[in-house]
Amino acid sequence: MDEVVRYTYRLRPGRIAETALLAEWGRCRWLWNEAVHQQKSGRKPTFARLGKMLTDARAKLQWLRDGSQVAQQQTLRDYAQALDHSFTVKGRGRPKAKSRKGSLPSLGYTTRGFSIRDRRLCLPKGITIPVVWSRELPSPSTSVRVYRDSLGCWYASFVVRREVRPPASGEGGIGIDWGVSTTATTTHEAFDLPHWGHRKRCAAELARAQRTMARRHRKGRPQSRGYADAKRLAARLAKRAARQTMHDSRVWAKRVVQTHGLIAVEDFKPVFLAKSTMARKAADAAIGVAKRELVERAVRAGRKVVMVRPAYTTMTCSACFARAKQRLELHERDFRCGNCGHSDSRDRNAARVILAVAERGHVSVEDVRQADPLLRVCGSVAV
Repeated sequence: MDEVVRYTYRLRPGRIAETALLAEWGRCRWLWNEAVHQQKSGRKPTFARLGKMLTDARAKLQWLRDGSQVAQQQTLRDYAQALDHSFTVKGRGRPKAKSRKGSLPSLGYTTRGFSIRDRRLCLPKGITIPVVWSRELPSPSTSVRVYRDSLGCWYASFVVRREVRPPASGEGGIGIDWGVSTTATTTHEAFDLPHWGHRKRCAAELARAQRTMARRHRKGRPQSRGYADAKRLAARLAKRAARQTMHDSRVWAKRVVQTHGLIAVEDFKPVFLAKSTMARKAADAAIGVAKRELVERAVRAGRKVVMVRPAYTTMTCSACFARAKQRLELHERDFRCGNCGHSDSRDRNAARVILAVAERGHVSVEDVRQADPLLRVCGSVAV
């Protein structure tokens, strides 16, 4: 059995290749905006109508014929799919026009629009770009998406088919409780995810870049190139810390999924932490990233994932399941049961309660309510 996944690689385009990519993006952006104009005029721009519009436009405009027809067709196909999705999903907005400064370049190519020669990505109109092959493609790619992020770095995302290997049999279950001082506390100490503090380690460099931004900022006037360089450096430092945190989360999630058959996860939403005094540390811990990586990997591996509501998990004893009469304050890091005398770390005890709820399959255990098992299958994404 095969699955369709994406493999993303960094691109190193030269000045000529980058200029050609930006010119191609300008043509595709113009087509997208023309489709939006047709939508506002009252006619639903289906892909058939958009294809006819592209044929007429290429016959009249030489600068449009200078670009790749494959990328232009893919742009209109993406617009038609986004428009259909807006009709089927309630609350989904219609596609909007893309501005030159407010949109990031993104070009799609099908099989007949690109090739790989001498480990380089070859695009229409003689565009050749070196690729940083961090790993080999498992099979020939059916399409590729070339895009640039907010920092100016280019990437190529290949769609390939990969053979699905049956996962190894897991041993037992594991309960996971989220926190800030320790990102993930589990029932087994060896599988804890510590808070590494990558953003804190680069805080001095980040502060220096932000001070440079403040010095070079022009009030009421267009900003200089020096200000743009300082702003790009500060964004690069923040993104490097975020990438390191994501890498640690992926390595940890892979180790947990390979070892356990049942994964009980606290259904914790760290949104409220952004408004507290722990906002900076919570952002550095990236609980949401670790949770998403763990759930996606576990679902792809065929593990049983149970999302447990966090209500009263900290106040419940993992030995006798008696609930404490008073809530524990944040500074109280140890739990002691007044019924049986069991004492343990606060987060470790909560992780064992979460696992017990998932194993017993009870709707409630001393007012600890369990959400339904995770039935949503996440998309297959190569990481």
